[in-house]
Amino acid sequence: MAVKKMDHVGVYVNNLDAALTFYQDVVGLELKDRFTIANGEVTLAFLGFNGSDETELELVYGGNPNLPNEGKVNHIAFLVDDINEEYERLKGLDVSFIRDEIETLPNGYRNFFVHGPDGEKVEFFQR
Repeated sequence: MAVKKMDHVGVYVNNLDAALTFYQDVVGLELKDRFTIANGEVTLAFLGFNGSDETELELVYGGNPNLPNEGKVNHIAFLVDDINEEYERLKGLDVSFIRDEIETLPNGYRNFFVHGPDGEKVEFFQR
């Protein structure tokens, strides 16, 4: 199996500026990257510790107008060695894909999502 570690956890937020302030000023995370996807409708902000590539927090703003006040975990992500190989491996299993393609993000990272056993989104991710 090519999974190396848990890469990041994506959390929906109602107010991106307030969330960034909290996770930077209160928790001590550093903003590592920020960009928009979905034709500018969703903003992603990645935070981590001391410039490390260890597990990150991804704040997801937009795209879901019905968030509960307490927020919602968006997905769990696992870093892989070879995204194409992992995609093909999962195609051979009884797994429900969210989209039938590997996506390349604006920062060059590549990913795809499947549904977990309770409907949660599980991302396989290559930097």
